[in-house]
Amino acid sequence: MRTFRVWPVAAAVVAALAIPLPAVAQQQPNAAPPPPKLEKLEEGEPPAVTIRQRERRAKITQKRAPGGKVTEVKVSTGGSNYVVKSNDQAGSALPGDAQSSTMRPAQWEVLEFDLGKKSREAREAEEAQAGTVPAPPQAPATAAPKK
Repeated sequence: MRTFRVWPVAAAVVAALAIPLPAVAQQQPNAAPPPPKLEKLEEGEPPAVTIRQRERRAKITQKRAPGGKVTEVKVSTGGSNYVVKSNDQAGSALPGDAQSSTMRPAQWEVLEFDLGKKSREAREAEEAQAGTVPAPPQAPATAAPKK
């Protein structure tokens, strides 16, 4: 038969009672003094320097498909340029498929190299002229077939 050992149980009880004693032995912090009262300050002179902010106008160019759907948007603000393109679904992908993600990030223009030394304004003018294609000339009138 097993005998009941008193000493291990008594040591466990003493250890359990001794743990909270260091917390009680700490001093209670004294209450902090109240904060000083605030004083009202007088208004000072207005600054002698005026800081002007540049006008930041964004140039937004949209390209549309023949049906009127926006396919590409170019945004130029200050020194940053980026392009946002529409995300067309691939082939037979349905909305919600893994292939038809609705997210398409903006494409930032970091650096542009022009090896032909053509200025950007001249290139944009050429593109604008190419976009305004004149209507084709009318076909010449044909004579009625002879009988």
